Amino acid sequence: MKRSPTSPAPSSLTRAIRYLGHYRRETAYAYGALLLATSAQLMVPLLIHRMIDGITRGVVAQQTAALPATVQAAIASRMGITLAQLTQAGTQPVQALVISGLLILVFAMVRGLFSFSQAYMGERVSQSVAFDLRNDLFSRIQRLSFSYHDRNQTGQLMVRATDDVEKVRVFIGQGLLMATSALLLMVGAIVILFTLNPRLTLVVLPILPLALGLFLVMGSVARPMFGLVQRKLSALNAILQENMAGIKVVKAFSREPEQEQRFQKAADDFLAQILKVMRLMTFLMPLVFFIANLGQAAILFFGGRQMILGTLSLGEWQTFSLYLMFVFIPVAQLGFIITQMSQASASAGRIFEITDARSDVVEAPDARLLPTVRGRVEFENVTFRYFGGGKPVLERVSFVAEPGQQIALLGRTGSGKSTIINLIPRFYDPTEGVIRIDGVDLRQVALDSLRSQIGTVLQETTLFSGTIRDNIAFGRTDAPMAEIVQVAEAAAANEFIQSFPLGYGTPVGERGVTLSGGQRQRLAIARALLLDPRILILDDSTSSVDLETEWRIQQALIRLMQGRTSFVIAQRISTVLNADQILVLDDGAIVARGRHEELLETSEIYADIYSSQLVDDSAGVTVDAAAAMATES
Repeated sequence: MKRSPTSPAPSSLTRAIRYLGHYRRETAYAYGALLLATSAQLMVPLLIHRMIDGITRGVVAQQTAALPATVQAAIASRMGITLAQLTQAGTQPVQALVISGLLILVFAMVRGLFSFSQAYMGERVSQSVAFDLRNDLFSRIQRLSFSYHDRNQTGQLMVRATDDVEKVRVFIGQGLLMATSALLLMVGAIVILFTLNPRLTLVVLPILPLALGLFLVMGSVARPMFGLVQRKLSALNAILQENMAGIKVVKAFSREPEQEQRFQKAADDFLAQILKVMRLMTFLMPLVFFIANLGQAAILFFGGRQMILGTLSLGEWQTFSLYLMFVFIPVAQLGFIITQMSQASASAGRIFEITDARSDVVEAPDARLLPTVRGRVEFENVTFRYFGGGKPVLERVSFVAEPGQQIALLGRTGSGKSTIINLIPRFYDPTEGVIRIDGVDLRQVALDSLRSQIGTVLQETTLFSGTIRDNIAFGRTDAPMAEIVQVAEAAAANEFIQSFPLGYGTPVGERGVTLSGGQRQRLAIARALLLDPRILILDDSTSSVDLETEWRIQQALIRLMQGRTSFVIAQRISTVLNADQILVLDDGAIVARGRHEELLETSEIYADIYSSQLVDDSAGVTVDAAAAMATES
């Protein structure tokens, strides 16, 4: 990501608003209703003008009815009407009042109806935009490489998909409509004011650029501040998510007080930033109202002079005052609009940081589907560094796994075993060198066609909410029940599954919390086997099972590995005694390779690992199990 998180691109909010293009009809309904509601609102002061002037003329006509016609004509002329109009006003004052009142009621009903339509359609279209944004975010997060997730905390990504999207949605559903309504109301009111009294209108116009300038300045100041608020919230959420995921560890080590302090510090930082923003916003609102009051004071002064001089009637003054409110109401709304727009702009920038992020693992433009593989895997001078820098995790690693071979990876923690198996399905790409399957460079094939032929059981077993059947069939949701049972038997899982009252329909709970570690691992093995992969990766896949279960799994795996190229990481040498190749790694390099008997004689590291395990294993059970496996095979 090239963009600085403190400075979202100015176009980020515009990009979010463009999502309205997916819902043109609903958007047209919302803004059409807004236009009609605003038009109805603008009509009401004209009707009030008619009512007040009608009442005024009627009262004057009745009070001057006994005066000579010449005097009445002079009064009518002073009022800007003819004698006939003055006489008519005196005979039908109530009728004019009733008609105007009924028209005001009609326009109020029209405005209410279209205001409801505007609000409903605005909410509907904003929810639809939020739906699209969340889907785009989730899809992008799913497609980003492991290195991106290594650099970003889960809690921070969750905030962007929830709170940031919601802030953009609120602006599109409320703030954008309010800004449009304010603009229409202001422009419409100014146009009408010019037709009513141009001289008086010119008094208020200089105030508007001042208010709009304030709008722009405050928006530019507030936007990065709201961006910092979202980052503080992300940090807070990351701590919460991390602690919920590791609550057992927290309790086991009695670290609740320390974790509470850590969370409180993050909460204090978030609160301090929120208060800093609110200080800016609370300063803005009185300033906006002060500007509006300046305009009102100017109109009172100059309008009062026109009334004294007889060039402005009471009805015209009242109408002018109402339209003046329609000019200053948008000015008063600036504070709210600025707040929503600044929040939405900062959040949109954070959203598009993810959608624009480049994955370290990308498909070539001309990537081709990988046909059914035989299973020959070749590493040629492969070097790998995390994030492209620092000390190599792997350095110039080369080996060839022929189809059907079992390759065992042994070495101390941090020697690079897991990195090798992560490179085969292209979870990462090598910094240097080439990895081939059946002679094809992995960078030239489509990812889905590659990974669909690799069965993987990682060291950290992950299950999803749902039933046991759903988790086994995760890679093949349409798999028949008979195949699911078959792979469960092969993974030594069928027996414990059948012991549950609901069998394969048993819910596993969040992250498989209702199952033991060994049960979860056997389900993960069954899930991988259901793909019938040509290449099988087992990352210490029997580490969480007892010796008897391990022996049973190994028996099944020996049969299932026939004809498949398999890569096995194991802490116990006993599980890989029959491997076709054992690669011994140390500090990112292959320091020895061969079969068990060869390595005992030629590799000091291998001999040390083997000897230490012989000492540690109780009563030689592991060795006996290994001998049994060798006999069985």
